[in-house]
Amino acid sequence: MTTSREIRLASRPVGLPRATDFALASRELAAPGPGEVLVRNTWMSVDPYMRGRMYDRPSYVPPFALGEPLQGGAIGVVEESHSDALKPGDIVSSMFGWREAFVAPAAALEKLEVPAGVPMEAFLGVLGMPGLTAWAGLTQIGKPKPGDTVFVSGAAGAVGSIVAQVAKLKGCTVVASAGSDDKCAWLKGLGIDHVINYRTCGNLLAAVQAAAPKGIDIYFDNVGGEHLEVAIEVARPFARLIECGMIASYNDTDPTPGPRNIIQVVGKSLTMRGFIVIEFQGLRGEFIAEVGGWIRDGKLTWQETVLEGIDQAPAAFIGLFEGRNTGKMLVKL
Repeated sequence: MTTSREIRLASRPVGLPRATDFALASRELAAPGPGEVLVRNTWMSVDPYMRGRMYDRPSYVPPFALGEPLQGGAIGVVEESHSDALKPGDIVSSMFGWREAFVAPAAALEKLEVPAGVPMEAFLGVLGMPGLTAWAGLTQIGKPKPGDTVFVSGAAGAVGSIVAQVAKLKGCTVVASAGSDDKCAWLKGLGIDHVINYRTCGNLLAAVQAAAPKGIDIYFDNVGGEHLEVAIEVARPFARLIECGMIASYNDTDPTPGPRNIIQVVGKSLTMRGFIVIEFQGLRGEFIAEVGGWIRDGKLTWQETVLEGIDQAPAAFIGLFEGRNTGKMLVKL
């Protein structure tokens, strides 16, 4: 028997999640059966979308069950295998996060071939779901052209920081917002053209107008709220608004009012499209080839905020909504 600690959902959060909404527990794992493997997780991811799964409501994925371990992206190492597909020492990706170890069918896991010089945890960030979200949302929906102006909200996060860099690599001018001077300094160091601290700029609309006096062609939305209203206001005719996330509203207890200027979507002939990354899974090979090439050539970089220990997973998750991460928030197990 193998003992594994795990984080369970103790109660459904109301508003901002609290530490008491989570519980640390232990589970005894039986030996793997035929076709199964025992995996020891080394890294796990926390992501804003997980907040939606804490509500008991229909969605594109089922809600987390009370009293059960949460789920999320994880990278681990096979310790014992009863499958020809995987052997001890193989590195695998799974959705069995929020736990130190697990037993699962080998078919439920993805064996990773980690390139030299790339840490395995990159497959939870720049080469994982956040990276694919950024790359696919921008390239497939935004369809950037050289000379376009792209506005990215929450640009110091796991998705936004990749969007901003990919837009630059595609020949665009990039206006980015972030919530601290340190985050803004990091983005400027990446070569982003205009960086706005939305917490201290005073007037977000005026700041974006000053950075993009001729308007924007693409908006990549990670924040919603005031940012979305500003993007609509400064959008040029036929601009594309890519709705990836609206973290400003994830913990609202009352319905969030829509943008007051939504009527401009009609007059400006704007395209406003939401998406879930799973619809672009078929492009994963193309994504890995292009982004992996940029990483290899030193043209694209990333940052991680790391907490250590399974007991720190709730704090890491809550920290996403308090602006405590620059780049990808991870838990090292």
